[in-house]
Amino acid sequence: MKLLMIYARRFGYHPAVKSVPEAPDIRADGLAENAIVGFIHVEQEDTERASKVTTRLIKNLKWLAGKNDTRTIVLHSFAHLSESKAPPEFVATLLDNAQKRLEDAGYKVLQTPLGYFLDLELFAPGFSLARVFQSF
Repeated sequence: MKLLMIYARRFGYHPAVKSVPEAPDIRADGLAENAIVGFIHVEQEDTERASKVTTRLIKNLKWLAGKNDTRTIVLHSFAHLSESKAPPEFVATLLDNAQKRLEDAGYKVLQTPLGYFLDLELFAPGFSLARVFQSF
């Protein structure tokens, strides 16, 4: 898994182009403020270690949320950080599981629609813990 986390004062999206034909039709926009946005690339090899990578994903997101004093997290599937890609169905299940676990821990979680290219709005301040990359 590759994970780029960005603290955003404002993160918004609008579904622009459906890239996975089986994806449900979604037209609704999303918006989060004072949030950690996880740009998450799930790799093929993660399918064999789903529990471990999900736990590491959650720990990293919660850690950075604590450092930036927020309880809001955005899960954004971003299949542009590696050549290896997990199947969309696996990614959807992993992100749904991560969302549930984060919500059970008291976080507000927004998940961007899987299977779409999105118009993004990102306002991120420039300080050291506003951007963190992890590979695991």
